[in-house]
Amino acid sequence: MIRKEEIEHIAWLARIELSEAEKELFEQQLSSILDYFAVLDEVDTTDVEPTYHVIGITDMVREDEPKEGLSQADVLRNAPKKENGYFRSPRIL
Repeated sequence: MIRKEEIEHIAWLARIELSEAEKELFEQQLSSILDYFAVLDEVDTTDVEPTYHVIGITDMVREDEPKEGLSQADVLRNAPKKENGYFRSPRIL
């Protein structure tokens, strides 16, 4: 079971302020979640081979194929402000 002090510490780390009612609610909810992990710890996994993904999917990524980039005129076509072939932005000091 998670203690109230741990809830306060977690809230401090997250930079959030909790009311007493919220602390009690989170104490119950987080304790319930930890109870589920305790149930999972009881499962016998001695003959189960470790996996990175439970259904064996590998990366489904297309091959990198170089393509021609946009021309300078195409890139600047919708720019709200441009000057001498570049984007113009507000000065920031």
